[in-house]
Amino acid sequence: MREIHVSEVTALVRRLCMQANYKLPADIHQAAVDGRAAEQSPLGQTIFDEMIRNCRLACDQEVPICQDTGTAVIFAKVGQDVHLVGGAFEDAVNEGVRQGYTDGYLRKSIVADPLRRVNTDDNTPAVLHTRLVPGDQVEIIVAPKGGGSENMSALKMFTPAATRDQIVAYIADTVIAAGSNPCPPVIIGVGLGGTADKASELAKAALLRPVDTANTDPFYAEMERDILERVNRSGVGPQGLGGTVTALACAIEPYPTHIASLPCAISIGCHITRHAQGVL
Repeated sequence: MREIHVSEVTALVRRLCMQANYKLPADIHQAAVDGRAAEQSPLGQTIFDEMIRNCRLACDQEVPICQDTGTAVIFAKVGQDVHLVGGAFEDAVNEGVRQGYTDGYLRKSIVADPLRRVNTDDNTPAVLHTRLVPGDQVEIIVAPKGGGSENMSALKMFTPAATRDQIVAYIADTVIAAGSNPCPPVIIGVGLGGTADKASELAKAALLRPVDTANTDPFYAEMERDILERVNRSGVGPQGLGGTVTALACAIEPYPTHIASLPCAISIGCHITRHAQGVL
């Protein structure tokens, strides 16, 4: 049994909140560079140039890539041979978010109640997904999620009679209809199966997959390519101003489901689909 003091969790979350907001993951930066090369619209090319320059400046100057520094969505894997001491894990995570967003001069965007909208002033609470896994480590991914792209999320409860092509069409049409709202070029995360809540979690987690990798199942890898091609034929383009590159990647995460169900959830990531990872 390995002991980890929760103050280490707080320190890690603090650092990752700032890192995720300052530095774009290398795979997404490269996807933007490749997107610039593929974009045929002169205006779209200019937009790509500005986006890439913005990311470089943010990293060099350690300032937020975007003014919307998002909801702190956190995925944690806690090893079953870890004994956390000194306090509660969730409290430690939220303290890390509080410190990271305050010390990093990141915008505080969370209101304490969805209808009585008073800001919490420290961007807490985080949206925390925790899994107990084998081992004696704690892995944490901080994935800030901006409001513009999050508002374009969708969920449809298909019947089991739905065909592959109907699902592909639904996903592509949803992304196309979102237009400029999620700040394209986007990353498309899809959760397929499970229950409504599980599919939504899978869709969000799908945004963490490296954009240069396809699903290991050829069936779903082909679906990802078909969705991506369909979206990029739409002409929405960078920032919704027209062009040939509307999406940089599509990731589908399937899960076993009930014989009477076929949930399909979509989580759209903007052109700066941010996340940072650390291990204790």
